[in-house]
Amino acid sequence: MIAEYLIDLEAFQNHVKFIAKAGTIPVLSGSMGEAVHLNQEERKRLIHAARQALNDIDLHDVPIVAGTGAASTRESIELCKDAADAGADYVMVIPPGYYSGALISNTKATEKFFTDIAQASPVPVIVYNFPAVAGGIDMDSDLIVSIVKSSANICGVKLTCANVGKLTRIMSQVSTPEFQKQYPRSTATPFRAIDGFIDFLLPSISVGSAGAISGLPNIAPKSCVKLWNLCQDPHSLKEAIELQNTIALADGIALKIGIAGMKKLLHRHFGYGDKPRLPLLPMDDQVADSVFDDPFLKALLDLELTL
Repeated sequence: MIAEYLIDLEAFQNHVKFIAKAGTIPVLSGSMGEAVHLNQEERKRLIHAARQALNDIDLHDVPIVAGTGAASTRESIELCKDAADAGADYVMVIPPGYYSGALISNTKATEKFFTDIAQASPVPVIVYNFPAVAGGIDMDSDLIVSIVKSSANICGVKLTCANVGKLTRIMSQVSTPEFQKQYPRSTATPFRAIDGFIDFLLPSISVGSAGAISGLPNIAPKSCVKLWNLCQDPHSLKEAIELQNTIALADGIALKIGIAGMKKLLHRHFGYGDKPRLPLLPMDDQVADSVFDDPFLKALLDLELTL
């Protein structure tokens, strides 16, 4: 195997411990985790390693979310079963973008994709809406609610479409006692809607968001957890707004640098490898020097050191 493709499990486990100690829930094999560049065996190894890392620091009850979306229903189901066997508590499935035109023109195909996977998955399924990496498939609130109705094993949705209105429309329906009685979930936990960006966490919580799955906690987990906690306290609104502003400005930089930039940033902070998998190329050091000197990013990193 080409050396560039080997996984540094020691660094990975150290990072899982770092973010989990701050109070975050590990999400593996997602977009920032280069899921599309991982093979089936690697995905299982990462889940095993993450579970071991959490157990090593007595975080036995911290759940693991694993990305299991693939180009076909069959492969996605296989990945869900693998994830459950390896120790994942939830799986997150993105719609297949290769034949996105067919799925966009016939939403029943998209709904059946999730229904079939949810019915076969041993663990609850989070629907992942991220049009930018799914061939433009952008599920609207009607389709998502219909998917929720289709299977009790659908436990949540991650909205990486920055659409607070969509989140509002979903939660206004699924959170009613009538809906929950008619369409109960397979777990004791009610259905959750989760932001795909942390830069609008505060406003989205007011309409039912249950948190955010973001790349930013990789470098500032304590700040992100603090924002979540402040958002729960109506008496801390002023402080929550100030921290949300700091995080949003820094997240604007993180979104621009992408996977290569995040790897470079983690490399400089923790000594991890800085190379994404091909065909992605590592960030040039001169470019990194310029980006990482950004005052908005530095402000968040300085804050993180105080927490």
